[in-house]
Amino acid sequence: MARIRGLEAGETNPLTRFLYWMTKRKLGRVIEAVKITAHQPRLVLASGQMEMGQQAVHSVEPKLKALAEIKAALMIGCPF
Repeated sequence: MARIRGLEAGETNPLTRFLYWMTKRKLGRVIEAVKITAHQPRLVLASGQMEMGQQAVHSVEPKLKALAEIKAALMIGCPF
C-alpha cells in the first residue's frame, strides 16, 4: 500500500486524464504508480517522454528487451 493517496481522474488536469485513459486501455486499469505520479504534472510529462524514448529504441531485439524488463521487474519486486 502506498503512503501517498493517488489522484482520481476527476481531480486531475486534461492531460493526466488522457494518460489515465491510455493506461487503462493498455493495462486494463489505472495502476497506483500512475495515480501517485499525477500529483506532479511535470513528472507525468517527463515519465511519458522517457517511455516514448524507450519504445523508440530499435537497437535491441524486442525479445531481449522483454526479457530485460521481466528481469528488472523481478529484481525490484514489481508485480508487472
